[in-house]
Amino acid sequence: MTITDVGSAASGGGAVEFHTARRRPPRRRLAVTMVPWLFLLPALLLFLVFKYIPMAEGIRLSLFEVRPFLGDLWMGLDNYARVLSDERFHNALNNTLVLAVGQTAGAMLIGFGLALLLEGTARSLWFVRSAVFLPVVAATAVVGEIWRLLYYPAEGGFLNSLLSWAGLGPSTFLDHPDTSLWSVMAVGIWKGAPYDMVILLAGLAGIDRQLYESAAIDGCTTWQRVRYITLPALRPAITILLTLASIRGLRVFTEVYVLTGGGPAGSTDVWMTRVFSLGFETSELGVASAGSVVLFLVTLLLTLFVQLLRRRREA
Repeated sequence: MTITDVGSAASGGGAVEFHTARRRPPRRRLAVTMVPWLFLLPALLLFLVFKYIPMAEGIRLSLFEVRPFLGDLWMGLDNYARVLSDERFHNALNNTLVLAVGQTAGAMLIGFGLALLLEGTARSLWFVRSAVFLPVVAATAVVGEIWRLLYYPAEGGFLNSLLSWAGLGPSTFLDHPDTSLWSVMAVGIWKGAPYDMVILLAGLAGIDRQLYESAAIDGCTTWQRVRYITLPALRPAITILLTLASIRGLRVFTEVYVLTGGGPAGSTDVWMTRVFSLGFETSELGVASAGSVVLFLVTLLLTLFVQLLRRRREA
């Protein structure tokens, strides 16, 4: 790049001079480029040490029979074959899918209802929204302990006392195979609905209010406005929620472990509790690692499928 000095030429006969513009030295350009990476370096190191290296080690252990102090034995894909043929893993998979579908559908429906109720610009709504969002920020282990107390199966339990006021008999909740899985699902819905509400509130804020006014003038009912205006506008938010809920549902562990530990009689045993039991109770780390890798692959494929479906709909 050059700059021309035409001052003297314009005044009558001076020579035209060219000055080369200064360019940033290569070393300086490299330093400017590296500055953002220096800020990211601590986080990248944490991810490397606490996530990626353990993931690689888990994949390695899934190919061995882990024997501490004796040396690991090469098993190849035998651990994966055992996981896929184990009846207890099949039962855990069924329970995991039931929990994932039930919690996803329930949390999204309740979250959508809460978003419609709390959507607006009134100043008082911030307090109500914050109160509703509290279950999300609470530790899952603490939530599980609180609900375990609420589910106390005796007649003096909190929820059983409420049922007695309504003329219903006491329920066993977590202590019976027929009701334990549904009780755990209710806790997951209670904790996940406020999170879905926040995502849907963000989607509702982007809808043009003139569309509602035009629909009201045309005589559309409330349900028609929700069906033909609100739901299509919320499609991107719903896609995000489905992706996050699928991952959250397949990896459910803490609330199940705190509430029931997988019991009674394996009625709430999910994939992660089965992996935990093999890895830390029976010390079969190779099989547990294989189960974790299988769950990772299923989650990855499901996420890619949802994203592919979203892109096709947008196209």
